[in-house]
Amino acid sequence: MRICRVTTLSNSMRIAVEAEGQCYLTDEDSLTAVLSALEVDPEATRTLLVEATHGRPLATWSDLEEGIASEAQLLAPLDEQEVWASGVTYERSMQAREDESQGSGIYDRVYVAPRPELFFKAGATRVVGTNDVLYIRSDASWSVPEPELALAIGPRGTILGYTIGNDVSSRDIEGENPLYLPQAKVYARCCGLGPAITLAASDLNAHDLPIALTITRGGVPVFRGETSTNRIRRTFEDLARYLFRDNLFPNGVVLLTGTGIVPPDNFTLGPRDSVEIMIPHIGRLRHRIERGPGDHGAA
Repeated sequence: MRICRVTTLSNSMRIAVEAEGQCYLTDEDSLTAVLSALEVDPEATRTLLVEATHGRPLATWSDLEEGIASEAQLLAPLDEQEVWASGVTYERSMQAREDESQGSGIYDRVYVAPRPELFFKAGATRVVGTNDVLYIRSDASWSVPEPELALAIGPRGTILGYTIGNDVSSRDIEGENPLYLPQAKVYARCCGLGPAITLAASDLNAHDLPIALTITRGGVPVFRGETSTNRIRRTFEDLARYLFRDNLFPNGVVLLTGTGIVPPDNFTLGPRDSVEIMIPHIGRLRHRIERGPGDHGAA
């Protein structure tokens, strides 16, 4: 079962449920409330969500995911949640970070250290849903997508479900100095999330999911990459525990788990590129790339 946020023809934002290829509106407009209820009483909350599927379907899931449903559009699956990210969880990512920092050694060390790298990525206002526009920084010359499995975590630290994240990064800015990480990662429209939250279930092994990335330019694929979540060095539960250590998330939080797909050093995203990330059982996340507008009223 998936839960998602949609905007309807009347411009109202509602929570919807996907089941067996159909999407149904619920009476709820707060994802925060749904996630909190799932953590407190998962069985009762799932029952209420299932009851919503007894009504008239809003649209087919495929039309919503493609962005061609006339009745509604998908929004990023968060409202009051922050997005945090894990770094250097795959060996491929560690190698790329070391290369861009000219062999500083800090990424080697964090890859094998007990404590993971965790950093703030975005508040809800900087996150866009599927079929929307992501920005690359106007002052960066080397920008890449970072396709990742994302965890939807409740206020008490319980992993409630999974979605797809695109942690767009400016590799040249971070490579110049690791202290520039916030500027390389955090800016307007810096994070893609969606298409929905697939609820955790006993028959879904999130630790063994293929992840595929395709970047298209002018209608022609210019990069393809694949990895699997079974290559992540750390467990999701361990990442969540460290995130909640001495930290509070009263509305829950979304945690990106790191990327194992890194385009070659001679590749950078450009305006009007299209990025598609596929994870079976979770969905497909699509974005068009544009360059950020630069200064916003800076003196």
